[in-house]
Amino acid sequence: MRNLFVLVLLLPATLRAQTPAGRIAFEQFTLPNGLRVIYSEDHSTPIVTVDVWYEAGSRNERPGRSGFAHLFEHMMFEGSAHVKKSEHGQLVERAGGIYNGSTAEDRTNYFETVPSNRLNLALWLEADRMRSLAITEENFENQRQAVKEERRLRVDNQPYAGAFSDGLTWPFDSTTCFPYAHTVIGSMADLDAAKLPDVQAFFDTYYAPNNATVVVVGDFAPAELRRLVNQDFAGVPSHAEPEPPRCDATTAKGPARREVHDAQANLDLVMRLYRIPEHRNADTPALEILNIIVGQGESSRLNVSVVRREKAAVGAGSLLNPFGSRNGPGVWAAYGIVNQGVPADRLDSLLSIQLDSIRANGITPAELDKAKNALRAGFIDNRETTLGKAEELHHYLTFHPSLDEINTDLDHLLAVTSDDVKRVANLYLAPNNLTLLIVRAGAAPASGGGR
Repeated sequence: MRNLFVLVLLLPATLRAQTPAGRIAFEQFTLPNGLRVIYSEDHSTPIVTVDVWYEAGSRNERPGRSGFAHLFEHMMFEGSAHVKKSEHGQLVERAGGIYNGSTAEDRTNYFETVPSNRLNLALWLEADRMRSLAITEENFENQRQAVKEERRLRVDNQPYAGAFSDGLTWPFDSTTCFPYAHTVIGSMADLDAAKLPDVQAFFDTYYAPNNATVVVVGDFAPAELRRLVNQDFAGVPSHAEPEPPRCDATTAKGPARREVHDAQANLDLVMRLYRIPEHRNADTPALEILNIIVGQGESSRLNVSVVRREKAAVGAGSLLNPFGSRNGPGVWAAYGIVNQGVPADRLDSLLSIQLDSIRANGITPAELDKAKNALRAGFIDNRETTLGKAEELHHYLTFHPSLDEINTDLDHLLAVTSDDVKRVANLYLAPNNLTLLIVRAGAAPASGGGR
């Protein structure tokens, strides 16, 4: 997965002219139950990463049952037929490894990076919970409370966190595009209303070998990998194909403005949100370039003009699908936190001026070179570890027309022109595609009226 929040590295022209670095060789096979396995040998260090992606993210949830994908990120560590509660992590750590999981709109992932002689452990652990996760009332209630506490800790009690979580869903209409009109973490009310049969049904629908991909990268012998995968996963039964999520985001909502209050914030925040197309769209490379130029790094337009020159904001930047790439419509945002004494509308005007400048006049050659260097640096950096390579393989399988683009996509990024950036700015940063979010610092005023 591309990481666009990287430090800009100014690479010499001789390096830019060479064959793209970071090439990943891979092979793949599919079991009769539908489990897809992709593997890439890397014998540089005696470690191996097992990275499992399920095609189950928040976009697969239905109204009234949000938060289930994130709930299962927690539930999957609660034990299975041959693994006790919380023993998964203990076994990995005792072997000298690390593990984790994460949830996004379009996928949930789980990984282990272990010494190469414990590849068998990582595969066995993933297969056991895919086959026999312990979905009990006790585990469900325990993790429901854990997720609610996570929401309180990371969103409700952090300044601006609601804007960067809930606010990113507001450009979408829940009646026509529910998959992207609700948050990844889910709502408290939906979690409270959930019953154990609902949770079991979600697992039975999405946590199956024919809805998953296992990527293995590192120091292993392919023949041994095939033997272990067949031994552990071949007997896991496939399930009926899940119903694909539906999202009709073709009709523009028109410009919208929304104001909310944040009791945790001391300064107002302004965020200009715009809908953008799915990741595999041909405009994505130019949007990634635009994102860097507008709001990434010390030399970005927003930092130079709004923060340093105008001193209208204590911080400003831009975001492109911050939770990860999407197979459906995404979000790009420019934002700033107002400086003392600066009205929110004044900051919004300054943000708008910078965006309109690109729409009218385009970008400079120096800005284009800087952005391409940043993308190239991130492209290479993401392929420095076994986990990084595994995530890249998943990314290109899931969000690109072909997995083979993992070794050609850099060419598409470096081929972006200034005209391409100006064109996508005019297309997607148009006024009728704007959702303006103003976060007012402090609690909402108490409503008036007598008793």
